[in-house]
Amino acid sequence: MAKFVVTLHLPVVFSEDFIALIPRHRAFINQLMEDNVVETYAISADRTQGWVTMSGQNEAVIRDAVQKFPLYPFFTKVEIHELFLFDSAHARFPRISLN
Repeated sequence: MAKFVVTLHLPVVFSEDFIALIPRHRAFINQLMEDNVVETYAISADRTQGWVTMSGQNEAVIRDAVQKFPLYPFFTKVEIHELFLFDSAHARFPRISLN
């Protein structure tokens, strides 16, 4: 299974329609996390961009999943890049405690 990073470009101003969809969007992302499709999800402090690390067979599968995001119609741009290497502290074995 390949890993991809998806960059989401968000609108400058969030409309009421956008804000109303946030709970549904978060529930969808949480389900994708449970299904091991989404590994990480982050939004910039200025709320103009987001980054999602996803697992899938190929870019078309990832694009299809992103297009199902409830907030997808509001994204101004979506970039998908396949990763050669992905490492994180959470993917490692837990630290051993001698207590």
